[in-house]
Amino acid sequence: MKSVRPKKFLGQHFLTDLPTAQRIADTVDACPDLPILEVGPGMGVMTQYLLPKGRPFKVVEIDFESVEYLRKAFPALEEGIIEDDFLKMHLENTFGGSPFVLTGNYPYNISSQIFFKMLDYRHLIPCCTGMIQKEVAERLAAPPGCKAYGILSVLVQLYYKVDYLFTVEPGVFNPPPKVRSAVVRLTRNEVQHPGCDETLLKRVVKTTFNQRRKMMRGSIKPLLHELDQSLACPVPDHTDFLAQPLLTRRPEQLSVQEFIDLTNAVAAHYHLPITGDE
Repeated sequence: MKSVRPKKFLGQHFLTDLPTAQRIADTVDACPDLPILEVGPGMGVMTQYLLPKGRPFKVVEIDFESVEYLRKAFPALEEGIIEDDFLKMHLENTFGGSPFVLTGNYPYNISSQIFFKMLDYRHLIPCCTGMIQKEVAERLAAPPGCKAYGILSVLVQLYYKVDYLFTVEPGVFNPPPKVRSAVVRLTRNEVQHPGCDETLLKRVVKTTFNQRRKMMRGSIKPLLHELDQSLACPVPDHTDFLAQPLLTRRPEQLSVQEFIDLTNAVAAHYHLPITGDE
């Protein structure tokens, strides 16, 4: 059977080491009773270890050449092959509305976007595992005060417990990537609502980390300016708001809860509703 040519524009780096593939596939055992959705199976190096787990199982693959290969190599999977762009899928239809485990050797060029999509469907994805760039894995798992701690860290850790499982060297891929990889497991926590306006929280986190070297009182000013311009109400005096002790620190020093508290402080400053509803 003809092998699939890795395509650079799709960020494809095919895993070739079978023990590593099985080790990654076995990370889904953390949620043993749920269906499995594998993203970017390529030539099925992980698929061959996921199929025997005896659960509802589907794969989503955008590369037509890989889809053709999978149909020939795994005829039992024919009904479970979804030829689509994962980032554009409506995941509520994947397993008839039932929760599932998300896994895969994720394409490097969309790995962060995959986790943001996971957040949008967190009610359906209690567990997410897989392999990504080591740098992205470190960002996901980074605690406050760490250089790797950033936007992805805060927004993912709000809803998931992140475990950095193990590192994978470039030599087990075709073609070998220029960076090291890592395998992570994200497990849904008990948080259902953030305790603040979620849209405003995302704006606070993204705005402040865009100027992460500044103190918070400086990095948050662009957001205050935007709110001043967009809200149909008198612009408040920011002096007391900017003088609060929390804003003398840098974004990477704030915990997830402190970002929630700051979001509520911004809402109160502008007399906006404070809500934890989704």
